[in-house]
Amino acid sequence: MEDPRRLLDAATQFKADMVDRLGTLVASESAPGSLPHLESCADLLARWGADALGRPARRVVIDGLPHLLWPAADQRVLLLGHFDTVFPVGTIRSRPFTVRGDVATGPGVCDMKAGIVQMFTALRLIEDTSSVGVLLTCDEETGSVTSRPLIEREARRSGAVLVCEAATPDGQVKVARKGGSVYRVIVEGRAAHAGTEPQRGVNATVEVAHQVLTLGALGAMDSGGTSVTPTLLSAGTTTNTVPERASLAVDVRAWTRDELERVDHAIRGLVPFLPEATLAVQGGINRYPMSEELARPLLKLAQSVAHQLGIRGLVGAYASGASDGNFTAALGVPTLDGLGAVGGGAHAAGEYVCLDRMPERTALLAGLVDVLSAMERFGPRPIDDIP
Repeated sequence: MEDPRRLLDAATQFKADMVDRLGTLVASESAPGSLPHLESCADLLARWGADALGRPARRVVIDGLPHLLWPAADQRVLLLGHFDTVFPVGTIRSRPFTVRGDVATGPGVCDMKAGIVQMFTALRLIEDTSSVGVLLTCDEETGSVTSRPLIEREARRSGAVLVCEAATPDGQVKVARKGGSVYRVIVEGRAAHAGTEPQRGVNATVEVAHQVLTLGALGAMDSGGTSVTPTLLSAGTTTNTVPERASLAVDVRAWTRDELERVDHAIRGLVPFLPEATLAVQGGINRYPMSEELARPLLKLAQSVAHQLGIRGLVGAYASGASDGNFTAALGVPTLDGLGAVGGGAHAAGEYVCLDRMPERTALLAGLVDVLSAMERFGPRPIDDIP
């Protein structure tokens, strides 16, 4: 990496532009599954990406969802991110993009629209992007169901993957992530009049309540941080009818593959509490854990770049949440996550980004991509060869 201070100075000069772009991108709502909004946001990003990379995006449409890909022939590094958010359409009206001092707030500002802005700015700072691939998906927040094959294909042809999800609130990159599973437990009972003959019914709400307690105990069996969390719940039709059907969503997170598989086996083995109720389980393991071993060489390289930029104290953190980096790491591809914005409060009303940290994080990403691009191939190289 030649003249690292030039990168930081150039990134600093782009700060105002990055803030303006962030406001534009946050205002372009991209709620899960809302095709008109996802298409509009993809149009915006396609223009930005073409300007930064000097080549047009390939719009990969799967089940109607638009993902954006800029492949490289000799893909030494893949920059990975997503532009969907968890917020429903209309959230921007009640919580518009707002800047107070060096802090910006707004729906999706941290997860992960600021990371995308920094990504494209970093690419504008790099002289040669011919060996850099970029993939931006639009279904990460709903499990990457359509994009996973695309992510895995591009990862397999890459020397390394840099995930531009947000850093920790104090700026740590992410070297390991929990794996995650998503389930839906369907309870079938029998309807009856709740007032005149409730005894003739099989109450799906009562059955699902017992299953909630059973599921809670599964997480308590492990002292290593496994969580089994009942989330979305629906049951019944009217207030005077014994509920015939109930549906319960379950979120599972664990640090190890064995733990995910233990919980998976237990959930698939759930039995009804009420004699005439029936259970069906949908879903399963979505992402296996992201291993620290695959991130260590990239972390060492990022720390070297940070040192040259005058950025102190860059360390790796363990993150409870999963990302698409879990998919790439599971393939054995060197993966480093958390290279996006510094901020916090993801998925919450108070989601924020530290604007004063955007230039240094942009320069760090640009420097790291620059060094990886100059390597013949990152993956097979032993750690001692990394400068």
